[in-house]
Amino acid sequence: MIELTDIYRHINNQTVAPVELWDPDFCGDIDLEIRRDGRWYYQGSLIARERMVKLFASVLKKEDERYFLVTPVEKVGIRVAATPFVVVSAQLIGDTWIVTNNLGDQACLDRDHPLKVDYPAEPEMLWRANLSARISPSVMYQWQIHALDHQGLRQGVLWLDSAGTEFTLDRSELT
Repeated sequence: MIELTDIYRHINNQTVAPVELWDPDFCGDIDLEIRRDGRWYYQGSLIARERMVKLFASVLKKEDERYFLVTPVEKVGIRVAATPFVVVSAQLIGDTWIVTNNLGDQACLDRDHPLKVDYPAEPEMLWRANLSARISPSVMYQWQIHALDHQGLRQGVLWLDSAGTEFTLDRSELT
């Protein structure tokens, strides 16, 4: 059985460059795009090497509404169609939902990684720094079913509990 402490240890060991500390000169835009489904394309061609995509994702930074790949000495602009990441699965361990994104990275749905549901916009959660992950419909349905099965509908609002925090899933006409 998977223990929550093992998951936290794994999540804390995921490596990401300290991009918030880097403020290099802007070198221009490159023809790199993260499409809505989370796949990365360079000059219109899919980047199929997962390790390359993970490397790029580790140096991804958002400033205002623009996305950049940064190193300590360079910063290049890229395009992001929706969000840089997509939550593709979720597993409840203890009282905490552990979510996995399209790159295989994990995070806990908690106070530091909150869920934002603001219809008609698509649901998303804060993944890291100011980078978001769009919640796939299958995960959203999973959470809605779980909430309904566990008394998550209160006063017309559907709630999901995770890591001691309540997140709004939906406002409903049901009472």
